[in-house]
Amino acid sequence: MKPTTNVAETHAPDGAHFRLIEHDGDYYLYMNDRQVMSTKMTYSERMLADIGCDFSGPRKEARILVGGLGLGFSLRRALELTGPDSRCEVAELLPEVARWNRELLKGYNDDILNDPRTVVTIDDVFHCIRKAANGDIPPYDAILLDVDDGPSSLLQPQNSQLYQSKGLSLLKQALAPNGRIAFWAVEKDPRLFRSLKKAKFWVEEYPVAKHERAKRKEHAIYLAVRR
Repeated sequence: MKPTTNVAETHAPDGAHFRLIEHDGDYYLYMNDRQVMSTKMTYSERMLADIGCDFSGPRKEARILVGGLGLGFSLRRALELTGPDSRCEVAELLPEVARWNRELLKGYNDDILNDPRTVVTIDDVFHCIRKAANGDIPPYDAILLDVDDGPSSLLQPQNSQLYQSKGLSLLKQALAPNGRIAFWAVEKDPRLFRSLKKAKFWVEEYPVAKHERAKRKEHAIYLAVRR
């Protein structure tokens, strides 16, 4: 039996314990002994970028916000989909997670943090959203959010503001005209769908499988477009 190695660990500001574990050549990210993502199953993370960055026309200078970094697969896919003059800002709350991506995960995510289009912001993604909404920075063409399992299952308590009416209003203001937000959810979330509709977004639900060959589509991605 191949060993499981605890490679690195850190704590979030609220005390949540994060660990990076290696087993049989793959890495697994745990929060409080609960696996939240891995390098073995990345399909839904990549689909988040496929859906969020599916612009109706070419945008050579697209501005993308990715929150958070995780193991880097949504950011990697966003970079693959956008042009050489695009800007992909990734907001990651934990500096250690960014360091793990730089030092340990380059073989999986192609050194994405050193891509000249990537801007790493060590901060809560909501602060980036507020800056764009207030006009302190240019608006985003797409925002990719994979910070929770959904509004009903928060990984960080402060993320609740993303799904409340005020937060959704700020998200809309942070977008360029026809800008897109893609939310990752561990399962279908009718409440999120209704909240986005109430906020006057155009909304679509996309059932998504854990991996390409899976028949069951147990996850969901919610696309919200600014009208």
